[in-house]
Amino acid sequence: MIKDQFFVRWNYHLLTSPGYVLLMPNYTGSTGYGEEFASAIEKDILRGPASEIEEAADEAIRRFPFIDGTRQAGVGASYGGYLMDWFEGNTKRFKCLVSHAGPLQNSSFWGITDSAYDWERFMGGPVWEQKGAWIDQSPATYAANFSTPMLVTQGERDFRVPYDQSLQMYKLLQRRGVPSRLVVFPDQNHWILKGEDAREHMREVLAWLAKYL
Repeated sequence: MIKDQFFVRWNYHLLTSPGYVLLMPNYTGSTGYGEEFASAIEKDILRGPASEIEEAADEAIRRFPFIDGTRQAGVGASYGGYLMDWFEGNTKRFKCLVSHAGPLQNSSFWGITDSAYDWERFMGGPVWEQKGAWIDQSPATYAANFSTPMLVTQGERDFRVPYDQSLQMYKLLQRRGVPSRLVVFPDQNHWILKGEDAREHMREVLAWLAKYL
């Protein structure tokens, strides 16, 4: 649904410029399929959408013989970064991952984000209950499984997903001995908008993909 929009943070043409095939599935929560489909993600914030992305990748590989299924990567920002953090602990299919401004630990994220009320709605109850999605669908819960090389990028002035989440992710990756790199842009917020910063961010992303794909 967003393929015709132009983004600085994720420019689809630049991402595919080395010859990569780019897949952007409309998983549960996407707009354009009615309110029920869009809001269903609130009941299953990570597990279902992540499995749908993997199903879409499997189907694309089945349909198109020019896709090399042995060389897959995942990239995402904001909620997409949340998905990448989830993939880090819940699948081994990717050669590498790129997570920009992705929430990692549901409880600590609730305490620092500017959307705390929404988070309680997504998790199914207040943070002090610490049950259901607070634990089950928190990427940090699966840190023992971390093994996929990951590039973590973040704007230091981000108030939607404050950069402590990326620092925690990087620290866990380092603690687990996973090849990882942290890139922080001090003057940027939830988006990497300044021209030279955006250029450098894309350089970092493409260099990471080239290294592992």
